[in-house]
Amino acid sequence: MKVDTSIMENGAASAVGNAHLLSRGFEGLNPFLEKSKSLRQALVRIGKIGDKATNRSARRLHHQLKHAEPSITMIGQVKAGKTTLVNAMVGHPDLLPADVNPWTSVVTSLHLNPHILPEDNRATFRFFDMEEWSRLLDRGGRIGELASRAGAEEEMDKVREQVLEMREKSKKRLGDKFELLLGQQHEYGYFDSELIERYVCLGDDFEDDFETSQSQGRFADITKSAEVFMHRPEYPMPLCLRDTPGVNDTFMIREQITIRAIRESRMCVVVLAAHQALSSVDMALIRLIANVKSREVIIAVNRCDELSDPVNQIPEIRDSIRKTLKDHDGPKDAQIIFTSAFCATAALTGRLDAVDDQTIEALSSWAIAEGRIEENHSLKPEELLWDLSGVPDVFAAIGDRISDGTGQDLLDKIAKSARNLANGLNAAHQVVTARETDTSLPPLEPGQLQGELSRIESDAMSSMDDAMTGVIEDFKTRIERSHRSFLERATGSLLKHLESKGDEEVWEYDPSGLRILMRTAYQVFGRNSQKATKEVLIRTAEQYAGVYHRMFNVSDEGFGIEAPTPPRPASPVLLGQTIALDLKGTWWNRWWHKRRGYRTFATEFAEMIGAETQPIVDSLLGSHSDAIREASKQTLQEFITEQNGILSRLAEEAGKTEGDHTALIDAAGVSEKQAQLKQAMAALTELAA
Repeated sequence: MKVDTSIMENGAASAVGNAHLLSRGFEGLNPFLEKSKSLRQALVRIGKIGDKATNRSARRLHHQLKHAEPSITMIGQVKAGKTTLVNAMVGHPDLLPADVNPWTSVVTSLHLNPHILPEDNRATFRFFDMEEWSRLLDRGGRIGELASRAGAEEEMDKVREQVLEMREKSKKRLGDKFELLLGQQHEYGYFDSELIERYVCLGDDFEDDFETSQSQGRFADITKSAEVFMHRPEYPMPLCLRDTPGVNDTFMIREQITIRAIRESRMCVVVLAAHQALSSVDMALIRLIANVKSREVIIAVNRCDELSDPVNQIPEIRDSIRKTLKDHDGPKDAQIIFTSAFCATAALTGRLDAVDDQTIEALSSWAIAEGRIEENHSLKPEELLWDLSGVPDVFAAIGDRISDGTGQDLLDKIAKSARNLANGLNAAHQVVTARETDTSLPPLEPGQLQGELSRIESDAMSSMDDAMTGVIEDFKTRIERSHRSFLERATGSLLKHLESKGDEEVWEYDPSGLRILMRTAYQVFGRNSQKATKEVLIRTAEQYAGVYHRMFNVSDEGFGIEAPTPPRPASPVLLGQTIALDLKGTWWNRWWHKRRGYRTFATEFAEMIGAETQPIVDSLLGSHSDAIREASKQTLQEFITEQNGILSRLAEEAGKTEGDHTALIDAAGVSEKQAQLKQAMAALTELAA
């Protein structure tokens, strides 16, 4: 890791006068935040009741809950104003460069945190490693691999020319440091727009301007990701917005990077332009979001301030988007929100006169017609403009999805662990009480407990391995059958075309059938993996409950060990990546007219499409399946570690003599501790309800 110290000033991104507006729209998060607060209070009580180890566990859960950071990936059309919208959403209108060169392939993650201090603002920039860079140079990225497989020499020559041009420009800017920088990262104890532009923005002519190359875009074509950590007290909880480079670059590097960014988030905001909505040009965008659950996709139609008649135009745009998504197997029920980053920026900066009265009147008429604002409202001018911008609606949609999705999942996970901690303490209370009132209970043997715990762990991990292996084998059968079936149907369709129309008329084939088959197979795999994982977790929890009953003689009243929730499989966004059949027009025409003879067509087509789609199959059966297997095993291992720790501590304390005042629960204070524990457990039970 390298820390760049070339700029020492403690700069910061420019502030805005109306930053308080950022809190408008997040009101829907209040129920979740109240539950989170109650759960944290219960954890504090549990920590005070238990020993040091229990306290550490409770503090760890408390920290996880307080500092949870749901992430939202932003993707969008060219010129839709996505980055301008992101800047408005984080309250820094000029933070990220809105106009970037097509070479730029950087994901910028903005970590917005109300808990950190302004002096904790910082930024980290990571560069491509040598392997990633070599893949681009040696093979021309995804498009180079495709052209090479298809025998498209002209396309390959163009790719090589562009790669060489980029490499020479990079070396000119970075000199001898060029290769040394690959795989490194730069860290700063501040951030501002000038710093960020140096890493993510390429100017049009800066390669001929040495002074510019030392500032704007100096590292941009080797920068892989940017992380900005920002004090944002107006936000009700930590959030991460990921601004992606899009999907429309020459080498399809952006597409691959955007796919990874979407996989890392549970929510995706797709930014479209009101004047172009969705069209055939945006098929790459539709293919990506088609593999994300509708509930997790938010569509923001931006630049609505440019509409002359929003009252009539917006319903038409909404219907058009719905139809396009339906026609192309997109997320049919995705929420559609109409926005204006321009209005939001004007509201934040206080430059209200930047928006003319006619635009405000037109947007107000639309907002009143749709019930978004009251006709006789008492909003201040900046509040009206902010509400008309649609940003509060985007915040509300994000808040709803956190409350129903990632947030609720986290509450469930933490609450189950907290209840298991509380049940351990409850068992300890019963043991202490029993030792004072019934000396006939047999002493506990720590050696026997450890043997039993080892047996449970071994059986559980073995069962998880067997279960996941079976599920993955079933998935492999389904996915390979789908792949084979598609290739057979496509090749058959090609031969039928050749027989009926000959090879002068270009044949095209829609690969959406393959994507649907694979997505269905993956969804079945996801359900089966969660079911198998749940069964192992429940069985393991029952075994631990049996240990409490058999070794500590705890009563059944209010006692039980809760199995954790199985991990959720990531969306198979990879299915949306561009393949040869998606590239219509000139490229495909050239491929077609270079083939001669039916056998040549069929053989080379099958080989090319097989080679193009095999990496998708390999990834689903490899990295995707492995990630789900490892997540299931990690969930089980964390549960085992938690339970083994509680039971081992309990056995150790229960084995001490009656007169030992260092016991887990001081016998003299048992009643008081039990009362506090009942309060904590009641709060946890209420949260579960």
